[in-house]
Amino acid sequence: MTTTTTTTTTTATTATRTRTARTAGTARTARTAGTTAGPRPAPVPVAAVELLDRAARGLARAELAGTPGERYVAAHLAALRCAAAVLAVRGRPSRRGPRSVWEVLPRVAPELGEWAAFFASTASRRAAVEAGRGETVTAREADDLLRDAGAFAVLVAGTLGVPVPPALAV
Repeated sequence: MTTTTTTTTTTATTATRTRTARTAGTARTARTAGTTAGPRPAPVPVAAVELLDRAARGLARAELAGTPGERYVAAHLAALRCAAAVLAVRGRPSRRGPRSVWEVLPRVAPELGEWAAFFASTASRRAAVEAGRGETVTAREADDLLRDAGAFAVLVAGTLGVPVPPALAV
């Protein structure tokens, strides 16, 4: 009778360990894959991830910029890199001459159309500040653009299904 009890206890313990290992493996897979059901998303091209990382570094530089003009330019360039990351993943429409990334973005990612229009409206000012044409930017305008570019970067990372770069995670 003692032998039967030991065998039953050993079998139950083994079954529990197996169940625990399977559950742990499933949990590990779920954390890694981001979901437990459905097909895995296609991998994001390395170029897109690098562009998002560069955008995050650009936003960090913008926060440390000495003047509002420098902050404005750095924030806009970071947003531009984020839009380029989307194009790297989703492709580009027909190549009928050079186009601004802000013109192309709504065609490949309609959900980002309003952001594209916003940043397109700030592009000429950024170019004027870069060229030193006397265009002044207030600290508030620079801070607002920096905040908007940061929000756009987080949105793009989510849209592409990649982790938010550490520099943007708050």
